[in-house]
Amino acid sequence: MDKLLALRMFVETVRCGGYSAAARKLQIATSSVTRQVAALEAELGSALLNRSTRHNFPTEAGQLYFDSAVAILEALERADNAVTDRGTCARGKLRVSVPVEFGRRVIAPHLPRLLAQHPDLEISLHLSDARVDLLKDRIDLSVRLGSSVSTEEIICKPVGWFERWIVASPHYLVRKPTPTLPHDISEHCCLLFDYGGSGYTWLFRQGEEQVSVNAHGRMQSNNADVLRRAVLAGEGLALLADWLVIKDVHQGRMTRLYSGYDVHPGSANGSINALYLPNHRGSTRIRVFIDFLEEILSRESTS
Repeated sequence: MDKLLALRMFVETVRCGGYSAAARKLQIATSSVTRQVAALEAELGSALLNRSTRHNFPTEAGQLYFDSAVAILEALERADNAVTDRGTCARGKLRVSVPVEFGRRVIAPHLPRLLAQHPDLEISLHLSDARVDLLKDRIDLSVRLGSSVSTEEIICKPVGWFERWIVASPHYLVRKPTPTLPHDISEHCCLLFDYGGSGYTWLFRQGEEQVSVNAHGRMQSNNADVLRRAVLAGEGLALLADWLVIKDVHQGRMTRLYSGYDVHPGSANGSINALYLPNHRGSTRIRVFIDFLEEILSRESTS
C-alpha cells in the first residue's frame, strides 16, 4: 500500500462525503479509492468510516486520523512549495485571505487573467473581514485595508491606497438637512461598520486641522455591502470605501458628502497592505501576487 496515496484518498473521501465523489474529484476509479481506504483501515486495525448507501462519514477514530492526515498533507505541500517556489515561475497553491467585498469586487474579477498568465499557480481565495492568524489559519498572504505595521513576525507590504467617503442617498437628503461641518453628523442616523468594538469615532482631517466625532446610529454591520444597501434604501449616511460606492455616486444613486475632508474611522488610514510571514521572503508566488495587486489597484485608482 502506498501510504501517502491512501492518506490522500481517505481525506478526499471524508471531504466529499463518499467514495464515488472522491473518485470523481481525483479522476480515478471508485474501486481504487475503496481499496486504498480499506487497506488503511486494515493496517490501523480500526474503522475510519461509517458507511451507508448514500454517505460515508468518519468514526470518532476516523475524525482524529483525518485531522492528523490533513496536517501531514499540508505540511508536505508546504515543504514542496518551499523548494519549488524560488524559481522564475510561480507554481503551487497560494492561500490568500481578503476582506469580503474587496475580494468580490476588486480582486476576483481579475483572477482568471492571473491564472492564465501562470498556469502552474493555484489560488485558494478566502473571503473574511476578520483578522486572520497567518500561521494558525495556514494563510500565505493576507490583504488588509487600513493601518498595518511590519513586525519581526509579519512583513507588511503596501500595495495601494483608497479613500473613505461619507455618502447618503438623494432621497434621504430630501428629508434631512445636508451636513456640511463634521459635528453636523450628530443630527443624522449613521450606518456603522462594526470593527469589533463599541466605539464609532470618525476622524475628519482638512489641512492641518482634525476633528473627532462620535457617530451614532441604530444599525451596525460587519459587512460593508449591507451598509451600502441601507444607504441606497435611504436609511442614513455611512462612511464607506470609494471602491465600493464610486459607481453609485457617479450614477446619482448616492451623494458624496464632506468631499473637502479626509475621513477615516479612528486612527485608521487608507492603505492597502499585503501581509505575509518572514519565511515567505523570496517566494515567487508571493511576489507574483503582490505584483498583480499593485497592477489592478493602480488601474482602480485611475478608472
